[in-house]
Amino acid sequence: MFRFENDRALIESFRPSDRRAIEMPQGITFPLFVRDYLAWTETSGARVYLVFSAPGSRKPIGIIFRRDSLGGEPVTRMCEWCHSDGSAHEVCLLTTAVDNKRRVGVNLCADLRCKEKLEDAADRSGRHPLEFLGKLNERMFRFAHEALGIEAQPAV
Repeated sequence: MFRFENDRALIESFRPSDRRAIEMPQGITFPLFVRDYLAWTETSGARVYLVFSAPGSRKPIGIIFRRDSLGGEPVTRMCEWCHSDGSAHEVCLLTTAVDNKRRVGVNLCADLRCKEKLEDAADRSGRHPLEFLGKLNERMFRFAHEALGIEAQPAV
């Protein structure tokens, strides 16, 4: 769980090179309390924003993903974070910049609504969602650390 006092704090959770490309989510008010993670899609649908914290940290990490295209072949894909299956419209390749010359990608839920899918799966199986959400958070941070070199900041 983490909290943003204002829009500037939210923007500062992203890497400096990404901050100029941020479109704030509609209807957001501050202070903003985030329990698990915050995700939104910009109005054009081209970018998806993610803000989460590393396990054991309260310092938020922001990543901007680009959705190159939705659709394509009518095949089922699996989200690498929540392991939900979906069509090419629901699960697609989201990419983010490593630096000015390289991008990395991962197959994810197109709208990053993994949390809702995991909570639904937990409800249907009679299990508590915290177990599933903790693993989701670990997968998010593993991607940020291994693909982007983002380090965890210890909780203060």
